[in-house]
Amino acid sequence: MGFMKKNALAFLLFFISITGNSQNKDSILVKKIVDETMTNSTAYTNLKMLCKEVGSRLSGSANHYKAVLLTSQMLKAIDVDTVYLQPCMVPHWVRGSKEKGEIRFADKKKYSLHLTALGNSVGTAAGGINAPVLEIRNMSELENLGSAFIKGKIVFFNFQMNPTYINTFRAYGESGVSRTRGPAMAAKYGAVGAVVRSLAINLNDFPHTGVTIYNDSFPKIPAVAISTNDAEYLNNELKKRSVTQVWFKTDCKMLPDVKAYNVIGQINGSEFPEQIITVGGHLDSWDLAEGANDDGSGVVQSIEVLRTLKALGIRPKRTIRAVLFVNEENGGRGSAAYFAEAKAKNEKHIFALESDAGGFTPRGFGFEVTNDQFSKLLSWKNLFYPYGVYDFSFGGGGSDIGPLKEIGAALAGLSPDTQRYFDIHHAATDVFKNVSERELNLGAANMTALIYLVSEYGL
Repeated sequence: MGFMKKNALAFLLFFISITGNSQNKDSILVKKIVDETMTNSTAYTNLKMLCKEVGSRLSGSANHYKAVLLTSQMLKAIDVDTVYLQPCMVPHWVRGSKEKGEIRFADKKKYSLHLTALGNSVGTAAGGINAPVLEIRNMSELENLGSAFIKGKIVFFNFQMNPTYINTFRAYGESGVSRTRGPAMAAKYGAVGAVVRSLAINLNDFPHTGVTIYNDSFPKIPAVAISTNDAEYLNNELKKRSVTQVWFKTDCKMLPDVKAYNVIGQINGSEFPEQIITVGGHLDSWDLAEGANDDGSGVVQSIEVLRTLKALGIRPKRTIRAVLFVNEENGGRGSAAYFAEAKAKNEKHIFALESDAGGFTPRGFGFEVTNDQFSKLLSWKNLFYPYGVYDFSFGGGGSDIGPLKEIGAALAGLSPDTQRYFDIHHAATDVFKNVSERELNLGAANMTALIYLVSEYGL
């Protein structure tokens, strides 16, 4: 064998040895992270306090401020380098008195509806809205019918989430236009109200709220969601032509903006403190329940990332921030404030991870990164496989961390199993008892491992 070939072979063997040693070291460290989280995590206890001592946390509500105080105390208890509040002005929408609604038949019979006002919706007049109802199944149908058929009516958006999509978020994204844009589009053609089929996969009696977005060019009409069971019932009765009108009454309204806060806890980097890694979830929740999965789970998992690193005595090379965002549900003002300050300070954000898909069993991570960054992330994939995470794919991030892409951050989102999420999303069923401690901790453990690897090696 020639001298050059011997040197090349020696270099190759050396490279393999170094790579193998690095992988082995990382494997040991990741196991320590997982063992610590699965054994000593405070995430479930923290979630119970958030849900039971505070409860629902809609932006601008008294409970939001209670949640700010409580989560600040949680971060201080783990002795991070700094905990601070980042103020911003947020919408202050209030639901008011309990909504009522019914289907009215030609024979004078009535059927009471399970319904809830959509977030940011205007309320009805004191006596409610009583009008003929028109069912539509897609936005093209709405536009084709136009004012001649829609004016003076209540539009019933019966957009069923596609049950054949195994990733239920795909179905949510496709059908969600009925709730977010539907009422405004119906108003364009003269509708006096909107009734939306709840964005839920399964049939039940729990209506799901969520934000609707008005267009200032058209009137703001009252909008409600009805349960999936009631949507099926209304659809069947309309086919029989027995329904004459739908009536509903809501008392919701938008008050002037108020000050609210992002809650931020930080561990300073030991070697590259100017490089910032964000991990977060949103602290606000809708007012129908405790906000346990949406997004109490993401909040306590983000706190747990810092707690685990501190417990193991790991000083990250890069600065890690846990950010508990306000106002994700009906405005996005917390995200905007975090981004604006980062941009104004010329901060160097290299990576951001969001958990906002529930505290269910983690399956993977979705990434919004360059090809080179993705190749580096894929080199770590086998480290996660023993802990249930197997899916590293393009397409991730989240609404709160999304703006950070503009200043160079690579984005990621935790991807838990999605099958049960839309049974509880934005509904009265989003409560603490519907979160598994083990699933919640496993998500936090995998998040911590990913944050550690990015801190250790960069992207």
